[in-house]
Amino acid sequence: MTDTPHRLEQPARMTGPVLVGVVQGQRPVVVEQAAKLAAAAGLPLVCAHVDVTVYPVDGTTGGAAAPIDPDSGDADVQDIPEQLRKDLEARLSGLDVEWSAVFLAGEPAKALAREANHSGASMIVVGSRDHKLGSVIKELTGGSIARHLVHHQDRPVLVVPVDPRLPDDDDED
Repeated sequence: MTDTPHRLEQPARMTGPVLVGVVQGQRPVVVEQAAKLAAAAGLPLVCAHVDVTVYPVDGTTGGAAAPIDPDSGDADVQDIPEQLRKDLEARLSGLDVEWSAVFLAGEPAKALAREANHSGASMIVVGSRDHKLGSVIKELTGGSIARHLVHHQDRPVLVVPVDPRLPDDDDED
């Protein structure tokens, strides 16, 4: 019996943008890591903000959206919040990466998946949840966006830890 070395096939080259989910108040590390990855791969970065208070009317990404609550009076709000846009500009200025921002509607994991398919994204980047009681309750009731994407995507999903639990100094020997 002869042992022949196994040849690994060359992985497909990433050609689509890196898609990152962004929200107001998000830890900067998520966008920073996505930008570093996109720059290193020579790919554009698409920052996607999902508004859960509206839903896609035609089921497509970036299309018309309508408020879940028709009495809310927010029928024309279909853009990234100004402060979030300013935060992104400040965070990404000076980095060697081409970037854009897109407004999405609906349930976050499904909206990000639709946008990834629409844009041909090479990868989706999201942040993990903070270790706060509210985040734990949200995950128990609504599930994790990252978990949903990992189980329902055919493209890589990078989950950036935003609040890693570091060991206490007393735990080190």
